[in-house]
Amino acid sequence: MPFQTAVSESLQGPGPALGFWLTLPSAALVKTILHGPSGLNSRFSWVLVDAEHGLITDREYYELCNAVASEGASPVVRVPAAEEWMIKRALDAGAHGIVTPMCHTAKDAAQIVRSSKYPPLGTRGYGPMFAPHAFPGVASGPEYDEGSQTGVTVIVQIESRSGVENVEEIAAVDGIDVLFIGPFDLSKNMGVVRGGPEHEAAIQRVLKAARAAGKKAAIFCTDGQDARERVQQGFDMVSVNTDVGVIRAGMLGELKVAAGGAENVAAGGGY
Repeated sequence: MPFQTAVSESLQGPGPALGFWLTLPSAALVKTILHGPSGLNSRFSWVLVDAEHGLITDREYYELCNAVASEGASPVVRVPAAEEWMIKRALDAGAHGIVTPMCHTAKDAAQIVRSSKYPPLGTRGYGPMFAPHAFPGVASGPEYDEGSQTGVTVIVQIESRSGVENVEEIAAVDGIDVLFIGPFDLSKNMGVVRGGPEHEAAIQRVLKAARAAGKKAAIFCTDGQDARERVQQGFDMVSVNTDVGVIRAGMLGELKVAAGGAENVAAGGGY
């Protein structure tokens, strides 16, 4: 039987699955953000553990996955590349989902699915000594083994011109759960202005392809307003900010107030 995770439940529900980017290898930081009542009607259902551009390596996966899961959210690991051994390392550390950058073709997508699942559905090597620790209520052995075949969320990033051109075929690949747009890489790869007409048309094409294939659509956002607008467009999974963006904006905002300036400071932090 497949098990449910915070991110899979959120994706199946009526509202958007909201999450954020973790680029610093700190379990204390992520637990501080997630812990306790938020005072809001919404909670983060997922945290992207960024091993592609963040300062995180597979050495930190286990601790971070368990820290996120202990607070009722899903750790979703973005691996540096769509290599089978990288996907295996993330899943064996307890990732509830994997994100692979730069998916260009349906062939790429099919290989990512195979790397994410045990035989006979895929080629994932067997050794889940630690993975079940990040799945509260899921026992080691058959319960995790069988449940992970469909319970782990498989997410591919569409962030290149070739990815957009092939997105309908990518979306049709069985086992792909979410198409995740990387808007910054997409604009650079396409050679167009981010937020311009051609860039936005590509984003909407990915959204439409996901919808047509019965898959979920996700996008990276750098602030709450951007995230709200993407939710209103119909995106199912949206990031609201990055850890470093919020830390920088918060600290500089307070510095500016203390120095007698205005309160609003752009998040920055690299994006």
